[in-house]
Amino acid sequence: MEWSIQRIAKLAGVSSRTLRHYDAVGILAPARTDASGMRWYDEASLSRLQRILLLRGLGVGIPAIADSLERATDEEALGAHLADLEREADRIRRQIRAVEQTLRAREEGAAMTAEEALDGFDQSQYEQEVTERWGADAWKQGQDWWKRMSDDDKRGFQQEHLDIAAGYASARDAGEDVESERVQALVERHYRWVGAGWQTSEPDVDMFAGLGDMYVADERFAANYGGTAGAEYVRDAMRAFAAKRQR
Repeated sequence: MEWSIQRIAKLAGVSSRTLRHYDAVGILAPARTDASGMRWYDEASLSRLQRILLLRGLGVGIPAIADSLERATDEEALGAHLADLEREADRIRRQIRAVEQTLRAREEGAAMTAEEALDGFDQSQYEQEVTERWGADAWKQGQDWWKRMSDDDKRGFQQEHLDIAAGYASARDAGEDVESERVQALVERHYRWVGAGWQTSEPDVDMFAGLGDMYVADERFAANYGGTAGAEYVRDAMRAFAAKRQR
């Protein structure tokens, strides 16, 4: 089977221009180009595009994607990605159960264990990613800070983020502008919450705004805000906050 560039672009949620760019940089050539100049993609093209989109979703740049495509076959790489996605899906399911249990415990006044509350929230899986982005010291400081916290403080820290995310979702559903007083008050809370994790009362606003880009690019973080559209709303609110701070 073959699909036109317009059909593939629509299904993948990218532009035709992006697909032509992928061809120009040598990571995704069409199966053929007809006499009219129309590009057509086959099943092998779809496998390759899956790999590219998975890597782009993790924030990997084009040069690194090209290197990855050279080092492994589509079958090998997609098999590894599938295993990663299954682990991530399991982690998210565990987090959902933990949050549901927390809500039930709060509603019913029942006690719960730290193991129940924090199941699926193990941060060690992010060590390589954090180290590559911000350095080994950032990872060590964050882990030391987290380990010093009591179970109650950990639950409170996580609950604060859940409350902030819920506030963003409510504001977005209500059609509030990201620069509104209510939304910017949420961003201020978000900024302070990030600062607590970074162990500073005044996080760098450019780095803070950069987190918004990461929320959109990485589906793991976007899921915290209701998916890509929700993450884009949060990113825009964070950008507005940073721009105001810099004026």
